[in-house]
Amino acid sequence: MDLTSFLTSLGTDFLIFVALMFLFAWLSRKPGNTVIYYPNRILRGLDPWEGGSMTRNPFAWIKEALSSTEQEVISMSGVDTAVYFVFLSTVLGILVLSSLVLLPILLPVAATEVGQKLANATISNGTFSDLDKLSMGHLKLKSPRLWAFLFGVYWVSFVTYFLLWKAYKHVSDLRATALMSPQAKPEQFAILVRDIPNSREGQIRKEQVDSYFKTVYPDTFYRSLVVTDNKEVDKIWEELEGFKKKLVRAEAVYALSKKTGNSEGIRPTNKTGFLGLCGAKVDSIEYYTEKINELTPKLEAEQKATLREKQQNAALVFFTSRVTAAAAAQSLHAQLVDTWTVIDAPEPRQVLWPNLKIKFFQRQVRQYVVYIIVALTVVFYMIPIAAISAFTTLDNLKKLLPFLKPILKQEAITTVLEAYLPQIALIVFLALLPKFLLFLSKAEGIPSQSHAIRAASGKYFYFTIFNVFLGITVGGTLFSTFKTIEKDPNSLVDILASSLPSNATYFLTFVALKFFVGYGLELSRLVPLIIFHIKRKYLCKTEAEVKAAWLPSDLGYGTRVPNDLLVITIVLCYSVIAPLILPFGVLYFGLGWLILRNQALKVYIPAYESYGRMWPHMQIRIIASLILYQVTMFGYFGVKRFYYAPFLIPLPIMSLIFSFICSKKFYRFFQHTALEVAAHELKEIPNMEQVYRAFIPPSLSSEKIDDDQYEDAQSSVSRTASFA
Repeated sequence: MDLTSFLTSLGTDFLIFVALMFLFAWLSRKPGNTVIYYPNRILRGLDPWEGGSMTRNPFAWIKEALSSTEQEVISMSGVDTAVYFVFLSTVLGILVLSSLVLLPILLPVAATEVGQKLANATISNGTFSDLDKLSMGHLKLKSPRLWAFLFGVYWVSFVTYFLLWKAYKHVSDLRATALMSPQAKPEQFAILVRDIPNSREGQIRKEQVDSYFKTVYPDTFYRSLVVTDNKEVDKIWEELEGFKKKLVRAEAVYALSKKTGNSEGIRPTNKTGFLGLCGAKVDSIEYYTEKINELTPKLEAEQKATLREKQQNAALVFFTSRVTAAAAAQSLHAQLVDTWTVIDAPEPRQVLWPNLKIKFFQRQVRQYVVYIIVALTVVFYMIPIAAISAFTTLDNLKKLLPFLKPILKQEAITTVLEAYLPQIALIVFLALLPKFLLFLSKAEGIPSQSHAIRAASGKYFYFTIFNVFLGITVGGTLFSTFKTIEKDPNSLVDILASSLPSNATYFLTFVALKFFVGYGLELSRLVPLIIFHIKRKYLCKTEAEVKAAWLPSDLGYGTRVPNDLLVITIVLCYSVIAPLILPFGVLYFGLGWLILRNQALKVYIPAYESYGRMWPHMQIRIIASLILYQVTMFGYFGVKRFYYAPFLIPLPIMSLIFSFICSKKFYRFFQHTALEVAAHELKEIPNMEQVYRAFIPPSLSSEKIDDDQYEDAQSSVSRTASFA
């Protein structure tokens, strides 16, 4: 890509971002759009604008985001969101401090060198492009100026160590403060017990669990909830809830017809066949009422049968003390590792009930099978990724699709396609993957939603590193230089290493597209806005349906964090090779911090709270990116025939030692709750019955079922204790 195409891409991205920002400023002032731009505040009963919409400065959101405190973020979006902003701030700090030193030193050193000509890093006239002159590739072999770049590698590494250490301590404090909260959380008084051995003949499961934990914790054991196979009862409950919603909708349509038509109104009808497209035509209100009356006793009967006959080898055990619960969750309860396995209980909304019954060794086997599938996915996905990298270049498109030649001869079209085509193709291709990886993570037998998202996030990160970063660099170069390699196979290493500077312009435009267009769309929320108004106008008939149409999700850590880590990997690996990428990294994380701060305070609703358990995974992957950067630089210095390249060998070793120390010092607290934290005084003694009932699945919760009818799956030990 030459300088003209690069500037065209950058300028167009910037104009799109400015347009989207002004569009946000205009649309967010419309009263009918408040549910799209301020849903978090609305759900909390707060004024969306904190003042009149017409008198409000359209750019007040910038000041509000900059002036917001960490505590405000926690109160509006939870600890996990605050930890994510620690991640953004840390990476931003790494790139800013790196830029302050590397840009004024390395750019002049590279630009003032009389460089050599490399066939695979040149433009059509055989000379270095203007962008290449600002990279390390412009330096001569064995040039003494390479010392400056070697110093840059050390500077970036030590800045990363320093800021990551500070961030780990800060996140650990955030987690401790949240867990010491005087407000009681149900999961703090419970543990999850899996791999319960078979009970003795004549002993039911709940008696086995009660007896075991009553013996070990005689003073603080409250009661237990045996996990059941809820597949059938869930199916009936979901069907019943669906008919209830349809009944409310039919009644709303009927009421509306009375207002818009004759006073008697028109009763809605529907067909009873497949998807309502065929079958007998019936009165909707009568039909749904009949179905509800038919399914209600069926659900109650299935609930009783489930609780009595479908008990599994797992249970939730409750204690009257959160210190006891914390101690039990990290204690060895049985001699054999595959019996009475105990871990912290997840939040009630996070529990993946079907996974709780999976046995210990089955989980181990599943984990290895999933790892193999992911490895194969990484390998085979690399083929189409490399093909996209190679075939979306204009020269290759002309060869493969000759009929496009007349179109590609137009200079304006050529410039735009060269600037955007490869990046858009890559982004669309990657969008297909996250759901598959989340499915695989749940298949491992993971017990909670947040844990599954963390696992999927890790898989997605390594996938993007191997397939995007390495795939684009290696794949594109192999395709463009295949004939050269065929003639001289020994040139492979030199050609691949020498291609790094020339690929920097691709990643520059990739990062620019993500922060200008990506964050512009994030701020303007055009897609959710359009979908909401279409649904409200043509599909929604009840208040519940309208709310479901605008209700936002969370920040989407499963894909957002790996994408951010991909960007930091790209920027780190090119920070010394092509220092011009550093300002783009600063803009990406700076804009991300600002815009997502606004979204966290006003838009997104947290789907779960793990109290910062994502941080160790973020930190270890930043270290992995740093090691990749250090190894890459060692190899590139070797290509430059720099005799002092071995001075970089200690850096990967130092990174591994740093990661090991961090893990030993901090990580265990992110696995379990420290007892000194759990011992912090509560504001008031919790109602243990409410704590207990918070974990009952919705499909098993019924006002008509007495507590006594749960006795087979739910113990009654200590039921008389009062915690009002």
